[in-house]
Amino acid sequence: MTSTFLYGGNVHSNGIRQHYLRYGGADGERAQRDAVILIPGITSPAVTWGFVAEHLGRQFDTYVLDVRGRGLSSSGPGLDYGLDAQAADVTAFAQALGLQRWALVGHSMGGRIAVRAARSQPSGLTRLVIVDPPVSGPGRRAYPAALPWYVDSIRQATLGMDAEAMRAFCPTWTEEQRQLRAQWLHTCHEPAIVQSFEDFGRDDIHADLPRIKHPLLLVTAERGDVVRGEDVAEWQGLAPQTEHVRVPGAGHMIPWDNEAGFYEALGDFLGARVN
Repeated sequence: MTSTFLYGGNVHSNGIRQHYLRYGGADGERAQRDAVILIPGITSPAVTWGFVAEHLGRQFDTYVLDVRGRGLSSSGPGLDYGLDAQAADVTAFAQALGLQRWALVGHSMGGRIAVRAARSQPSGLTRLVIVDPPVSGPGRRAYPAALPWYVDSIRQATLGMDAEAMRAFCPTWTEEQRQLRAQWLHTCHEPAIVQSFEDFGRDDIHADLPRIKHPLLLVTAERGDVVRGEDVAEWQGLAPQTEHVRVPGAGHMIPWDNEAGFYEALGDFLGARVN
């Protein structure tokens, strides 16, 4: 099947360079649907979500962001790596590209960014897909991952590592998945990752949920203990419009573990069935 990848690009918005990858474009039926902005997780540059964007690009005009401090977007010392700044990046990105109607699909940290962006009711935002978000926060249980796992792998990637060395950190991934992560992980600015990880325990996204009026789909993993049943119930209590699908056989990196199940979970929520 012909690739849906179009190009990589950069825009200057919210005071920084934001790099993105575009798939699908807006021709034909895609032009009648909402554009999709995909926000990856804490140490996932945009390129690592390319295989998902390839698939979404069949139905939607799809943009995958490099969150600040990752990939080819602005990075380094002196930047604000807080959740509010990350959320402002997303809305500024949509405005810079002139998107009229757009949906957000955020994984893990990207899901928290999408929630924070949506609470201000930005113009053009139509719906949200939040994928296995950390539900930690002030007074809540900690995110079930350890900071050294991120820091140690980034430092090793900065020195140079291959797919086999990445196996120690991602033992269940395929060689192709490990090789791509080994290639790009060094672009994750360590202080940005540390702040984002620590902010999982400091930022209260639950306080944002009642302010979100958009249709919302919560997609969670069967394994990994990131989002439990009681967390889903609380989420739906705060945002009653929330639909929920749990993907069987998947850990936190849901499309890596059960790609077909991830697309099945999306269904036609974005405006067309993902197939």
